[in-house]
Amino acid sequence: MSKYIDYIEEGFIAFLLTAMTLVTFSQVVARYMFNSGAVWALELTTYLFAWLVMFGAAFCVKKGVHIGIDAFVNIFSSHIRKYLTLLAISFCLLYCAILFKGSWDYIAKLKMIGIEAEDLPIEEWKIKIILPIGFALIFFRLIEVAWKVYKGEVESMHFVNETKELIDEIEQTSSSDTSSSNKGV
Repeated sequence: MSKYIDYIEEGFIAFLLTAMTLVTFSQVVARYMFNSGAVWALELTTYLFAWLVMFGAAFCVKKGVHIGIDAFVNIFSSHIRKYLTLLAISFCLLYCAILFKGSWDYIAKLKMIGIEAEDLPIEEWKIKIILPIGFALIFFRLIEVAWKVYKGEVESMHFVNETKELIDEIEQTSSSDTSSSNKGV
């Protein structure tokens, strides 16, 4: 089931990115080839980007691919690292909860006022609803990561080690260069 949810999330993120690209490209073509364009295109692209960022951030938390600086944490033992990670996740959860509450209040006020978006014929709260949804998703993903850390499945919020991957890649490249230069001898 988790794999299907991943496909749906990835598909939705790809859809948002594709829609943004197509709208922007169509406006460039319209402007430079036909000297025209749609007034609503920039606003639509901005909202598509906001949706992309919020869904993308939640998906990155789930996959553990956010940028992290864990050099300080890595000097500790695995046991202490686990608790430091849980502490960091707790701060992230608090931050998400605060932003969720603020965005929820903001959406409630927008709904009460009932104004439309500047260039799109839709109420503004319907477009900006991604704010509380996104923070709720990030909160949920952080809970999932905290549970994995607590159970010992992972040691940190970051499931990838970019430095190690880069060093491994450099070593592979240098070893393949060495073997290819030896073939010529």
